[in-house]
Amino acid sequence: MIAHLSGTLLDKQVQRVIIEVNGVGYDVAVPLSTFYGIGEPGARIALKIHTHVREDALQLFGFATALELTLFERLISVSGIGPKVALAVLSGIEPEQLVRAIRSADVARLIKIPGVGRKTAERLIVGLRDRLPGVGGAEPTAANDADDLRADLLSALGNLGYQRASVEKTVDKVLQTSDSRSFEVVLRQVLRSLAG
Repeated sequence: MIAHLSGTLLDKQVQRVIIEVNGVGYDVAVPLSTFYGIGEPGARIALKIHTHVREDALQLFGFATALELTLFERLISVSGIGPKVALAVLSGIEPEQLVRAIRSADVARLIKIPGVGRKTAERLIVGLRDRLPGVGGAEPTAANDADDLRADLLSALGNLGYQRASVEKTVDKVLQTSDSRSFEVVLRQVLRSLAG
C-alpha cells in the first residue's frame, strides 16, 4: 500500500492533485484544507496517503497532516460513511473543530457541513466520540493515550464478536487496575477477565 508520496505537483484542481514521483503521475484526492495549503503546480509537495482498494478501483487520498489522515481513516470506519463523504466532511470543517464538534455532540455544527444531514451527524457522534485523537493540547496526553487504548480495545473486542455494551465495564475495570499500557498485555487481561 502507498502510505506517502513526495514529488512535484503537476496539476491542481479542486479536491484533486497529480503528483509526479520519479516520472510517474499519481492522481490523489485531497480535502480542501490540504488543497489550499500545497502551493501551485511545479512546487515540491509531500502528502500522507490512504490507499483505498475496492473491487473496481484503487484510489489514493492525500493529506497534509497526520491529524487529517487519522480523521479520514476513523470517518470511513463508521458504517455508511465512505471515502467521498469523509473527504467532504474534512473539506467542510477544520480538523480540530470536527474533533470538538463530535466530542461535544454538537449536531448543529456538524449539519452545517455540506452533505451532512442529521442522521449522518448522529452516526458520526455515536461512532467516533470515544475514538478521536486529542487536539490542541485541550486534554492531557495521558488522558488521550488512555482514551486511544480504550477505543482500540473495544474495537478489537468488537472484531472478536463481543458486543460493545457487554464489555465496556470490563474494559474500564481492567484499565483502572492494570499497571500496563501495552495494548497486547491489557487485551489479554480483558479476555482473561471475560472468560473468568
